[in-house]
Amino acid sequence: MTADSHARRPADPAARDLFEEMSRWPIFDPHSHIDPHRPAARDLDEVLGYHYYTELAHSSGMPAEAVAPGLAPRARAENLARHLGAIDNTVQHSWLIEIARTFHGFEPDRIGPDTIGGLYDAALREGAREGEAWDRRVWERSNLEAVFLTNEFDDPLEGWDTTRYVPCLRTDDLVLKLHQPGTIGRLKKATGVDVGDAASLREAVVKLFERFVSRGARACAISLPPDFAPRKAAFKRAVTPVRRAVQGLDLRPDEHAEVRATVFWMLAECCAEFRLPFDLMIGPIRNVYPAGVAGGRDLFDRRVSLHEYRELFNHFAGVTFPVSTLSPDAGAELVAYSWIFPNVLPMGHWWYSNVPAFIAADLKARLQAVPKVKLLGYYSDAYKLEFILPKFNMYRRILAETLAEEGIVGRGWSPERALEVAKVVLVDNPRRVFAPRGPGEPSAI
Repeated sequence: MTADSHARRPADPAARDLFEEMSRWPIFDPHSHIDPHRPAARDLDEVLGYHYYTELAHSSGMPAEAVAPGLAPRARAENLARHLGAIDNTVQHSWLIEIARTFHGFEPDRIGPDTIGGLYDAALREGAREGEAWDRRVWERSNLEAVFLTNEFDDPLEGWDTTRYVPCLRTDDLVLKLHQPGTIGRLKKATGVDVGDAASLREAVVKLFERFVSRGARACAISLPPDFAPRKAAFKRAVTPVRRAVQGLDLRPDEHAEVRATVFWMLAECCAEFRLPFDLMIGPIRNVYPAGVAGGRDLFDRRVSLHEYRELFNHFAGVTFPVSTLSPDAGAELVAYSWIFPNVLPMGHWWYSNVPAFIAADLKARLQAVPKVKLLGYYSDAYKLEFILPKFNMYRRILAETLAEEGIVGRGWSPERALEVAKVVLVDNPRRVFAPRGPGEPSAI
């Protein structure tokens, strides 16, 4: 078991044994929002500020002003603590308790106004030296091997160990916000290319990939709205819309669509050229609830379909596409596409789908229907290192319970065989799929 962890073990003895063994394995986390310059939390406000807690507390009655950015960190934590009792039934609350116990020696089973002060003091890390020591301690306690980042395209990519904190080129702004003020300026500054048309735009995108790969990047990633439909770019048709976009001119809806499709196709071509997996996170609609707290305003649309991505998957057969879908009921379609397409891999359980009931259903289907060498079990999506261990423990427990039921009981597997599958899903596949690749090397699948 990971040192000092207080994860809940499965009740079933066979599942518990599997879980205990999985808990000894290192964690390879292929998607997070960690800041490599300040990876672990310096105070409890940085833990409680995770959008899950602020949005759930707000949903249950807490005014958004109670966690406003202008408040002192301790005041925000104390305000939120008054509302944690309303959400202590949630799995997110269980992550919080595991963090408090594992990393801060917290003993009660609830966090509230009467206990928040002592916990806040225990979690406080003051000064650069103490913060850096805490970063190392959380890394070691969690038994982390590698944590993938979410780097904006103009990130300098300097000042950290890229074998531990692995860069990933995040490209949402290039595809969805190329026309907005500032995006082209950032692109010019990051690449040195005077972007003025489609040709120079592609030159700049190639330079981005060159810089990211040279600094250890192992993936490109993007989050796409449900109405996005990838299609092969027609560069002659895109000449005028792209020129108007980079010049900051107003675009018609059809021109917006042309620009988005053109830039996205450029990215896919570069993923093929530079041998990078292209992570697709599909489904969020932004700002559905404008009055919500920061991070708690976005939802999903059930009408999204991977059918819109068929041309992309067919055209770029040599590119590996790890896919996450936001809607919990999109799991069956993702299983089917992963069943048929060699280059489509189901990856993790994202955001609103990251709930044990949804994970268990998706995981059972994936284990029953998708080749085990294609399953990318889990990623944390964490903003601070402390969250990686409890979130992975949640997944480990569900994986252990599923393998005990489906494999050991259902198919007569030995525990050793069940653990072989678990290791492939949790450790071996992420290592292989996101391994560095040179020109001419085969794809991950």
